[in-house]
Amino acid sequence: MNKRFLLLIIFIFLISFGIFVFIPKEKTKGADVVNDVKVEKVLPDKIMAVYLTSWSASSSSMIDYVIDLSKKTEINAVVIDVKDWSGKIPYDTNVSLAQEYGAERVVVKDMKGLIDRLHNEGIYAIARITVFQDPVLALNRSDLAVKTLSGDIWYDYNGLAWIDPSKKEGWDYNISIAKDALSNGFDEINFDYIRFPSDGNLNDMDIDFASEREVIKSFYQYLREELKEAVISADMFGLTTVNSDGLGIGQVIQDAYQYFDYVCPMVYPSHYASGFIGFENPAEHPFEVVAYSMAKAKIKLEGYDSKIRPWLQDFDLGAVYDTEKVYLQIKAVKDILTDKYYGYMLWSPTNFYNEEAIIKAEK
Repeated sequence: MNKRFLLLIIFIFLISFGIFVFIPKEKTKGADVVNDVKVEKVLPDKIMAVYLTSWSASSSSMIDYVIDLSKKTEINAVVIDVKDWSGKIPYDTNVSLAQEYGAERVVVKDMKGLIDRLHNEGIYAIARITVFQDPVLALNRSDLAVKTLSGDIWYDYNGLAWIDPSKKEGWDYNISIAKDALSNGFDEINFDYIRFPSDGNLNDMDIDFASEREVIKSFYQYLREELKEAVISADMFGLTTVNSDGLGIGQVIQDAYQYFDYVCPMVYPSHYASGFIGFENPAEHPFEVVAYSMAKAKIKLEGYDSKIRPWLQDFDLGAVYDTEKVYLQIKAVKDILTDKYYGYMLWSPTNFYNEEAIIKAEK
C-alpha cells in the first residue's frame, strides 16, 4: 500500500466520523479536540460580520440568506444572540442556573448543528451575550438587581431590570453561559451591555457611581482570567472612541483594549448628538463621523494588542441609510484604520443587509 493511498484511507475514515476542519479564510488560532483528534481552528485575519437575532438564527431560510450573502460578498462571520435584551437564552444549555431561572426559551433546536453548518460554509460564529441588562436574572435574584433608593427593583425607561455590575455572582452567571456557547462550537464571545444603566430615573438608583470605571474594568479582567483561551470581544458606546471620562456608565475604551481580543465601538452616526464635530445631524454624514471616531480610537490603541472592529449602521434612523451611506461607513473604517483594519460588523434590526454597499466597499 503506497503512502498516498494510505493517507486517502485515513481521510475517508475521519470524514466518516464527522470530523472536519473549520477554515473560514486565513490564520491559525489554537486547536480543539474532537473525539480525541486535534482539530485546528482558524481565526480569519479580518472578520466582516452581520447580526442575527435568535429568532432569525432559528429560521433555515435566514441561515440560507446569510450563507448566500457570504458567497456573494466579503461577509465571513455572523453574530447570533445567545442571551438578548430579555435575558432569554434560545437553546438548551448545560447551565443549571439558566434552567432554574427559566431563562431558556428554546427556538434554536440544535445550536451545535447550526454552528457546524456555518463552519462547513466557512462562516465564523460569534455568540452575543447581553450582560447587565437582564430582566430574567434580576427578577429571579433580586439581591443581584439594581435597586431603587426605596429598595425595590429598578427599571429603565423600557421597563427592563438590570443586574448591579458590581455583583460577582452576576459575572459568574454570564461566564457560565459563555462557556456553554463555546462548548457548542462558537468561535468568539461578544459581550454587550457591559456597563451601568444609561437611561431611566438614574437619580433613583441605589448604586455607587463613584467607582463605576473600576467596577467595569474589574469585570473585564475577570472575563479574561476565566476565559483565557477564548476569543472575546466587547461592545462599547461609540463615544468611547472620543471621550475618556467613562460616559457615566464605566466604559473607557483603553480599559477594554487591555483585556479583549476585539473592541467593538458602536459608531452608528445616528447615535451621535447634534453638534458632534460641527454637524447638526451627524446621521447625514456617515463617512466623517465614522472616520473621526476611528481616528481617535486608533490613537488610543497605541501600546495595546487588541483590535478595533466597529459596529456599523444598516438601518434608517436620523437619515435614510441607502447603499451610499452604508458603503461610506465601511470605507471610513478601511481608510482610517489601514494596517490596523480587522473588519467590521453590520447591525440591522430586520437582519437583512445592503449587499450592494458591501460589494462596493470591497473594490
